[in-house]
Amino acid sequence: MIEVVLGILSILLDVVSYLFLLAGAFFVLVGGIGVFRLPDFYTRLHGGGVTDTLGAGLILVGLMFQVPPALATIKLLMILIFLLVTSPTSCHALAQAARAQGLEPERLETHPE
Repeated sequence: MIEVVLGILSILLDVVSYLFLLAGAFFVLVGGIGVFRLPDFYTRLHGGGVTDTLGAGLILVGLMFQVPPALATIKLLMILIFLLVTSPTSCHALAQAARAQGLEPERLETHPE
C-alpha cells in the first residue's frame, strides 16, 4: 500500500515539475521572440527582462522538484533569489544608462478619427 502511495506521489511530483519547466520554457521563448519583434530598445528591454526573470524562475522551481531535497535544492533556491534581485536591477540600470545617453523612447502617433 505504501509503495502505491509513494509511486503516485512520485508521478505527481514529476508532473508538477514538468509543468513548471514547460511554463518556464514558454516564457523564455516568448521573451526571445519579443526581443526581435518589439519596436524599440525600451520595449525590447521590458519584454526580455520580465519574461527572462519569470521564465528562468519557473525553470528553477521545476528543477527544485526534480532534485532530492538536500543541498542541490538550497543551491537552486539561492540561484533563484540571486536571479530575482539581479535581473530587474540590470534591466533598470540599462534603461537608465540609455536614457542618460539621450536615447528617447519611440512615441506612437495617434490620429483622432
